[in-house]
Amino acid sequence: MEKLLGSHLGLEDFIFAHVKGIQKEVEVYKSEDSLGLTITDNGTGYAFIKRIKDGSLIDSIKTICVGDHIESINGENIVGWRHYDIAKKLKELKKDESFTLKLIEPKKAFEIGPRSKPGKSSTEKIGTERGTLRLRSKGPATVEEMPSEIKTKAIEKIDNLLELYMGIQDTDLATTMFEAGKDKVNPDEFAVALDETLGDFAFPDEFVFDVWGAISDAKRE
Repeated sequence: MEKLLGSHLGLEDFIFAHVKGIQKEVEVYKSEDSLGLTITDNGTGYAFIKRIKDGSLIDSIKTICVGDHIESINGENIVGWRHYDIAKKLKELKKDESFTLKLIEPKKAFEIGPRSKPGKSSTEKIGTERGTLRLRSKGPATVEEMPSEIKTKAIEKIDNLLELYMGIQDTDLATTMFEAGKDKVNPDEFAVALDETLGDFAFPDEFVFDVWGAISDAKRE
């Protein structure tokens, strides 16, 4: 909190709080392998829809919105699951069949801007660093540095590969895969590290090879 109240955050940094609002149940017909959504979780058991791809299957269902908390899939409560497990669950749902999502829409909030100091312009930046604020259920809040442009591009490539092979995008999962391979020297080492970290996904060999290619390209830049 010292960093939060000090000068480590700039005007372009945001804090999001999810306050439970409208509860809704949506039936989705899985006509395509790719759902076109990105999910994340807050580390304390609550998963959210982070992004919806334009023109995707989920995008066509206007009752599903960015920020919605996913409470259950086909009646199975998923509170406490990590986003990796939810991605796997959604991937395993059969094509050309319907499934039901129970969602909780967050209450709409307002934006709070920083106060300007006497004699200072309200457009002045507070601090010079950019980062992501992580609030944890245990331990202190931390501000993590923004990823480099090279890392960001690699994660984006891996995220696109996830959509191609799994039918779902998940930036956090893509980041975990990048971290597992960034210090490896060959695809065999990467495959072992990936199996140790995310073995439950049973990624196909061609997918692992393509991900290694994205990581290798990033390391050469």
